[in-house]
Amino acid sequence: MTGHGPRRSPGTLFGVPHASSPRGAGAAVLGIPFDMGSHPSRIGGRGGPAHVRASSLLVAEAAEDLGINPIEHLGLVDLGDLEITPGQVDSAFERISAELGALLDSGTIPITIGGDGAVTLPQLREAHRRHPDLVLVHFDAHTDAYDLFEPYEFNNANSFVHAAREGLIDVTRSFHVGIRDTELAGRPGVVGFAEALGYRVRSMREVRERGIADVLAEIRAAVGARPVYLCWDMDVFDPSVAPGVVTPAWGGLGTADGLDLLRGVAALDVVVFDLNTVSPPHDLAGQTGSLAAHVILEFLCAVVERQVGGR
Repeated sequence: MTGHGPRRSPGTLFGVPHASSPRGAGAAVLGIPFDMGSHPSRIGGRGGPAHVRASSLLVAEAAEDLGINPIEHLGLVDLGDLEITPGQVDSAFERISAELGALLDSGTIPITIGGDGAVTLPQLREAHRRHPDLVLVHFDAHTDAYDLFEPYEFNNANSFVHAAREGLIDVTRSFHVGIRDTELAGRPGVVGFAEALGYRVRSMREVRERGIADVLAEIRAAVGARPVYLCWDMDVFDPSVAPGVVTPAWGGLGTADGLDLLRGVAALDVVVFDLNTVSPPHDLAGQTGSLAAHVILEFLCAVVERQVGGR
C-alpha cells in the first residue's frame, strides 16, 4: 500500500493481524485520528480509533458463534492509524486521500474509524474518482451539510456541502438519516439547506413514524445497484446507549433499530464504510466504543452475506 509516511499501530481491531499492506484481505481497518480541535466543549474524536480497538476484543467473541466468522472469512487486517495532526486540514486531507485511494485500488473494502466528520470529505473524493456514480447514505443526528465556512472553509459541519458542490455524489439519491436538527436545534433552515442541495433528509421523527422497514425500502429503491459510501456517525444513536460521542443529541436510535438499519443498508454495494465521532473522554465504561465495534462486526456480517448468502 502506498502512502506518504509511516502509520502508527496501536493494537488492532478484534485482535486481527496488523498489516502494512491490505494485499489478500477482503476488508481492512484504517484509523484516522483527526478532529478539527475547535469544538467549544467536547474535543476527543482524535482518540476514537484507539478507543474502538480497545473496546473490540469482547465483541470479537460474538463472531465465533456465527455460522461463518466474518472476521476470518474476509481475512480482516488492521493497517493502524495515519500519522496526521488534528486541526491541520491541508496536510491531513492529503494524507487521508493518498491512503484511502491506495486502499480502494487494492480491491479491499476500507473500514475507516475517525475522527470527527471532517475526515469524510477526502475519503469521498477518492471514492468518487473510482466510482463516478457514487451514492451517499449517512446516518447521523446532524446533516453535516451546514452553511458554515468561517473560520474554517473545511470543517466537521460542512463536509456534505463540499461533496455536493464538487459533484462527488449523486445527491438526489443520497440520504441523511436519523437527523435531529429540526427537533433539538429548532432551526428548520438547517435541514432546508441540505434539501436545497438535493439531499433526501429523513429525520429521527420520520424514522419512528414510518418504521425501519419503510425507510430501508425507500433507500434501496433510490440507490439500486449503485456503489454506496456508507457513513455512520455514532451520535445517530441516543446518548443513553452511546454517550461517548462528539456532539450528542437526545431522541436518537436505540441499538436494535440502529443495527437493523445498518444491516439493511450494508446489504447494498458498499465500497467504503466510514465510522466516526467516537469521543473517548466522554464514554462511560467504554460502552460507545464497544457499540462501535459491534457496528463494524455487523457490517462485516452483511458483506459476507452478500458474498456467500446467510450467516
